[in-house]
Amino acid sequence: MTRPAHAAWSRPRDFRYPALGIALFLALWWAGSLFYGPFILPSPGEAGAALWRLVLDGQAGRAALVTAGRALGGFGIAALLGSGLGILAGLRPALAQTLRPVTAMLLGIPPIAWIVLAMLWFGTTGLTPVFTVVVTALPIVFAVAVEGARTRDRGLEDMARSFSAPPLTLFLDVRLPHLLSYLFPGWVTALALSWKVAVMAELLASTDGIGASMALARINLDTADALAWVIVLLVMLLAVELLVLEPLQRRMEPWRGDAASS
Repeated sequence: MTRPAHAAWSRPRDFRYPALGIALFLALWWAGSLFYGPFILPSPGEAGAALWRLVLDGQAGRAALVTAGRALGGFGIAALLGSGLGILAGLRPALAQTLRPVTAMLLGIPPIAWIVLAMLWFGTTGLTPVFTVVVTALPIVFAVAVEGARTRDRGLEDMARSFSAPPLTLFLDVRLPHLLSYLFPGWVTALALSWKVAVMAELLASTDGIGASMALARINLDTADALAWVIVLLVMLLAVELLVLEPLQRRMEPWRGDAASS
């Protein structure tokens, strides 16, 4: 029997193809550094040496903690508010219609505009990145939560009620799996956007964090340091997704693994 086409994506222990992709990326990076020179594009080795120096002197750890706190804090607020309001709006069509234009406006405003407003309101404090993350990620989570609640299987719910399923069982075994199938992709998208927005806000309106460190590297024309900070950001993002979100998804959505293995 032939495995489904998506089965390759459902085997987290098979590192051959990801390793091949990383090797290809590093080879292209190295070739580009030979063509453009170290000032424009430092080699992977030079960026790695800069990263190691930042780790040894403690700069990477301090900046990473500051940025992580802002990105994850803003994402947590957006996830809680967006999921709660979205599920409520999905269950109440009138509320969904009322909030739809507000959500459309929030989605249409670029993050840089929110950063400018946040700078005027909060100055160069930590509230600027956190606020920008919240207003950028919240409408995304809200939209997927509305869709998840709106498209719930009412027939399946009626069947569960006909068997006198308790309200808690109805929610955990019928409604929650469907909601999570919408919420998890929305959370992952919002989380990735939260890191980008937090760093961009720090770059323009902060004196600490990864964004501020990248701004300093730009002023010093230190491309190797700038690339090293990009690597720090990528490692943090992958760590949160692989060590937190994916295990949580496998625990809360065990049927996905069963479906993939079959």
